[in-house]
Amino acid sequence: MCRLSTNHEVNSMNNKFFISKILISGSLIIMFSFCKKGSGADPEDKKEEQKESSGTPEYVIKDYKMVWNDEFNGTTLDLTKWNYRQDGVVRKLGTVNKETISLDGKGNVLITVFRDNKGIYNIGQISTEGLYATRYGYFECRVKLQKSLGPHTAFWLQSPTYGRTAGNPDKDGVEIDIFEYHRSAPTKVYFNTHWDGHGDYHKNYGNNITLPAIVDGYHTFGLEWNENEYTFYVDGKKGWSSNQAISRTDQFIILSAELTGWGGDPALGTFPDAVAFDYVRVYKKK
Repeated sequence: MCRLSTNHEVNSMNNKFFISKILISGSLIIMFSFCKKGSGADPEDKKEEQKESSGTPEYVIKDYKMVWNDEFNGTTLDLTKWNYRQDGVVRKLGTVNKETISLDGKGNVLITVFRDNKGIYNIGQISTEGLYATRYGYFECRVKLQKSLGPHTAFWLQSPTYGRTAGNPDKDGVEIDIFEYHRSAPTKVYFNTHWDGHGDYHKNYGNNITLPAIVDGYHTFGLEWNENEYTFYVDGKKGWSSNQAISRTDQFIILSAELTGWGGDPALGTFPDAVAFDYVRVYKKK
């Protein structure tokens, strides 16, 4: 049997409905806020955070400060930091051409090896010679390596007086190859030092390690150089160390992509082929 509601009962029911709506709305707002917060940081923030912490040894982060760097932002090479090295010079199987150097607008400098319409292979180098040189510290780059057979790429230090006299690497400087890489041995990373020039008195000492993951993605390569030792790092882990031929003079930085034959026959390669350097940084003890 149906019973008619009194005014008092109707008002009471309306009040309860109104209160319920407020509670439900509040709960939804709280849930939405929680979910939004729980979704994590902006992807760009995560990318920057990962970039800052991807492969630098912990002791460097803790005890060193950055004294020089280039993050390769923008679309043109910063000529207050870099110069085009040996433009027009024939080096083994390629000719150095500054047109191989470009910034992609995404925070990378590219060195793109290509074969032109005359059949000439074009290679590239940039350096800080005459603009920045230093001795000792921690030197690091982050890089995505090339894909083709043929090119060999490197991040290295050189002295303007390299090989001036035999038997004086401490004063004349040492070519320090922080990393060298080519696709003839795609899972290997090479560390090398050269001194006393590249003629009759040339000497070298080096090593290599096997890292299957090196073929894809970005990786960091670093060098700790002090008055007693060179220590080489890959992705924040020690790869090799040497106490032979320690340079005790200022040296400048070079990034390069060359065709020397060491990386395989370029005729079997696929071009254009680029190496992408995300940054170069130099740290000193605080």
